[in-house]
Formats: sequence, structure tokens, C-alpha cells
Amino acid sequence: MDKIGMKKKACVIGGTGFVASELVKQLLLKGYAVNTTVRNPDDLKKISHLVELQKVGELNIFGADLTEAEKFDAPIAGCELVFHVATPVNFASEDPENDMIKPAIQGVLNILRACSRAKAVKRVILTSSAAAVSINALEGTGFVMDENNWTDVDFLSTAKPPTWGYPASKALAEKAAWKFAEENHIDLIAVVPSMMGGASLTPEIPSSLGLAMSLITGNDFLINALKGMQLLSGSISISHVKDVCRAHIFLAEKESASGRYICCAHNTSVPELAKFLNKRYPQYNIPTEFEGFPSKAKLIISSEKLIKEGFSFEFGIEQVYDETVEYFKSKGALKN
Repeated sequence: MDKIGMKKKACVIGGTGFVASELVKQLLLKGYAVNTTVRNPDDLKKISHLVELQKVGELNIFGADLTEAEKFDAPIAGCELVFHVATPVNFASEDPENDMIKPAIQGVLNILRACSRAKAVKRVILTSSAAAVSINALEGTGFVMDENNWTDVDFLSTAKPPTWGYPASKALAEKAAWKFAEENHIDLIAVVPSMMGGASLTPEIPSSLGLAMSLITGNDFLINALKGMQLLSGSISISHVKDVCRAHIFLAEKESASGRYICCAHNTSVPELAKFLNKRYPQYNIPTEFEGFPSKAKLIISSEKLIKEGFSFEFGIEQVYDETVEYFKSKGALKN
């Protein structure tokens, strides 16, 4: 509450997603009044978990698509904090330039323009991705990536590895956000999270959790995608979704915070992760032999800046996977 008894207001752009819905819940539990945007407010199945969250606190749901600039003025009005979590994802795209890169840049600029029109906004928190930091053509191991590092978009657009459009879109959208924020004097923070685990509030299991759980579920397609992720980004880096959302709110409220913040609890590789999971969950036939595949990660992404700001992670790799396994069982996606 502020001095005149009004609740602080926050806006979460893209409320139906895995991270956004957890963020909405945490903001409500902290006593914020929350506005959130969804593509289609009439799709009751897709927004059922947000309707449920209206029991937790004051939550208003607005219809807005990232391509429709004018639709964001109403949900952002009166909000001190704006969290931009939405991003276009289409891994199967034949045309990443038009399906992901342009809409991601356009979307972030539409949000920032609406924020600069709104008088109440004090800070904007952008959800970026480790995919915007660690992808490069470096050879070798032992590299440490921090907030000064950027994914090499020229390498991506030239080599065009599978799914290259997503990391390119995240890097270019974040760079566009920094340029606009600087030119228009917007207080911007970028949270740069790794792959996430934990339970999701969404009706469907998020695809990113399928990837994190692939070694346990034995989905060969997703195991190959996980291996591809290590080869492309240099590591398999994991955090709990609750910690990532806690970091968003922590940085939103911390006056001294500025710039980018990597949010990653644990760095590993596919073979190291497989050995850990095989030992912890022996009941699942988890493969541990990966012939000809690099056993060590090429790099780690460092959360030192976030920790120095005063943040501490509540969940280690054990709890991340224990909770995700339980969640998959509860959804019928994994046998006991």
C-alpha cells in the first residue's frame, strides 16, 4: 500500500504464459493490484488459471495482441511497474524473420511506447533470455558469460542452426528495447533467465518444461533438442520458475538496480545432467551414454551481478527437478 491507502499497481504483458502467470500470482500475494494482457480474453480454457488467480487478489484481464500498439494504453494506465514477459515463439517456422524476429522487436517497442505515454510508469522489466547472451562461435571450454556478453546474431543468421530465429529474436528485441529506453528516458531492467523448471499454473504443460524433462520422459525428439541447445548456447543452465519471478519483482522494487541481470541457479551439460537425474530418479530409465557428445559445457552463465544486488536463490537443481517430476506426475505425463 502507498501513503493514501491505494494498492501499488503492476501490469504483466502476456499473462497466459508459464513465467507470466507465476509472476501474476507472486505480485498478487505481495499485495499488488495487477493488470494483465492476453491475446484472446474470450478463450476461457486458455485463461482459466488467470480467472482462478482473481480469487488471490485484484486482477484485471485485458485483451491485447503485441502487434496492436493502441491496445496497451488501458492495461498500462496507472501502473508503476510494467513487466513485459510475452514473446512470439515458433520453433518450426520456415520464416523466422517475419514469424519471430520482426514481431518480437515490434512488440517490445509497442509496449515501451505505451509506457512512455503513460505518466505513472516508474520502471519497465523486460524478460529476456539466456539465448540473448551465450550463443557464439567460440571454440573451447571454461568461458564465463555475464551481462556484458551478447549472442552473436551475425553468426546465427549466417550459420542458421535449427531454431536460430528464437535466440536472434530475443537478442535483437532486447537491443531495440535498450536503444528506445535510452532515447526516451525509460528506467528499464532486463531479466535474463535460463531454462526453467517447476510446476506451471497453465492448463497445458509448457513446451519449455517438456525440454527440461526430456531425459526423464525419454522423448527422443526433445532429448535431441536439449543436446542441440547445449551445442548452440554452450551449456544447459537451469533455474526454478519461482526464483525467476522472485528475481523480476526483487529487481523491480530495488531502486539501485540497473541494466541486465542473468538469473541462473545451476549450469551443467546434457551428460552431467543425465548422470545426476539417473542417480536421483533410478526408477526412470535415464540414458547416461552420449557417445561423441561433449560431456562438459562450453561455458557457464553467471548470476553474480544479481547475487551481489542482494538476491538469493531458494531452489537448487534437486528441488527444481523434484518439483517438476511431481508436477509431471500430477498431469499424467509421467508414471510413478
